[in-house]
Amino acid sequence: MKQLWSPWRSQHIERVVQEPLSRAGEPSLFARLAAAQQDEDNLILWRGKHVFVIMNLYPYNNGHLMIVPYRQVADYEALTAEEQCELAQTIARCLRWLKYALKPDGFNVGMNLGKVAGAGIPDHVHLHIVPRWEGDTNFMPTIAETKVIPEALRDTYRKLRAAIAALEVSDHTSPAP
Repeated sequence: MKQLWSPWRSQHIERVVQEPLSRAGEPSLFARLAAAQQDEDNLILWRGKHVFVIMNLYPYNNGHLMIVPYRQVADYEALTAEEQCELAQTIARCLRWLKYALKPDGFNVGMNLGKVAGAGIPDHVHLHIVPRWEGDTNFMPTIAETKVIPEALRDTYRKLRAAIAALEVSDHTSPAP
């Protein structure tokens, strides 16, 4: 049997065991991470007025980002017009950063709304942006049910922070401290 090394996965699993993703009536994992103000530790890349951008600890591909409203709601239509607008505008930001830092060939952009639709944190709506490269869907997921992420999360975080610093103009939003 062949083994793949992904040390960040065990750290995340241990964290989830200690801190479940979601408890009924309590703040979601996203709400807790946003409130923690430990952006680099929590892989938060950028904070806007209504939404923030965080890297996925279980990435589908290198550079997998999530745009998350600060306000915890389960349904997209429960977001205010301002939240929806900033979420949409943040998609364009993320695409620019990813193109600059990682040079993907394309993207998957979308939401899993509800547990049956695949939402891992169904009580806090969020949008996924997954960079894609020609040939990144290979035999590993098909045969071994394993996804290979070619770069450590912290290295990707640093590349994306550098892209944000290079591309952002000063306005009411900024990279995470």
